[in-house]
Amino acid sequence: MALQAQRDTQGTLADVIDKILDKGLVINADIAVSVTGVELLGIRIRAALASFETAAKYGLEFPSGTNLNTPAWQQALVGKETCPQCSKHVAVEELMDAGCPWCGWLSAKTRKINAASSSVRLIESNPSLEAK
Repeated sequence: MALQAQRDTQGTLADVIDKILDKGLVINADIAVSVTGVELLGIRIRAALASFETAAKYGLEFPSGTNLNTPAWQQALVGKETCPQCSKHVAVEELMDAGCPWCGWLSAKTRKINAASSSVRLIESNPSLEAK
């Protein structure tokens, strides 16, 4: 029995915009109007569409006068990963050390630490379990 690829066809405009802002979109275009080999008009278009977070991640240039010291910018510069369970963007350190604050997903590292601390608490509460 072969596996069939499936595609989600229920995408909305909001999903498309979210994907574009998350990944970014860059448009480069060169337009030239020539008559008999002589260029009369040349236009170069360079446009980027991305969220501030994505733009900061890829080092895109911002308009002059942009205050990069605001709390929102500092938050945007923090490295983030997508939670494997709920797909929300969470700071890497928080996701790896404490888990996802949205859905409660725990990384293997966090589960290992929690298991080790549970063992220590169990031994502290019952000293007869301690290895001799």
